[in-house]
Amino acid sequence: MNLDRAVPVWPQVAADLRRRLDAGEWQPGERFPGTVTLAAEYGVTQSTVQKAVVALREEGRLRTVLGAGSYVLR
Repeated sequence: MNLDRAVPVWPQVAADLRRRLDAGEWQPGERFPGTVTLAAEYGVTQSTVQKAVVALREEGRLRTVLGAGSYVLR
């Protein structure tokens, strides 16, 4: 994915993760990749990925369990 660094990056990452969720890359109940893994994949900081994950959680797509990670809801 080519990120446009002239605008905020986290919404771009969130949009791509949303697209991947919609495509069925991760199934409901499955553990979602961690922020370290996703940050390396996208070439961004963990805080950028964390903002994207928070957005997906607020949309009801992910559930985060403290100390256990995030899980796909839909």
